[in-house]
Amino acid sequence: MPFFIVAGAVNAAIAVMLGAFGAHGLKDKLSERYLAIWETAVQYQMFHALGLLAIGILASSSIWGASPQLNWAGYLLLAGIIIFSGSLYALSLSGVGVLGAITPIGGVLFIAGWILLIIAAVKG
Repeated sequence: MPFFIVAGAVNAAIAVMLGAFGAHGLKDKLSERYLAIWETAVQYQMFHALGLLAIGILASSSIWGASPQLNWAGYLLLAGIIIFSGSLYALSLSGVGVLGAITPIGGVLFIAGWILLIIAAVKG
């Protein structure tokens, strides 16, 4: 599906921009701890952006085609990026520790998305 290809490409571009911003713009403004959290957010955003690209390509292929499991996998990875990486970016910038409590929800969404990709592969 083109949506997931676009969403993956947009998230990959954002991850590169935020990675560069963290490395250059925040290195003197954040503690090592918060800079490491920022880097984790960037890494997970990029990993899952690539997952979105793969889902988009697979959904567009004549071999797999769109399936409910593939669509849900894409939406869950996208929601995971927003919640997981978004909460870590916010935590890094604000220092508000409670934001770290939201992060595992994004992690669960990532796991569910990858499991649905496995199911789509087995069914496909």
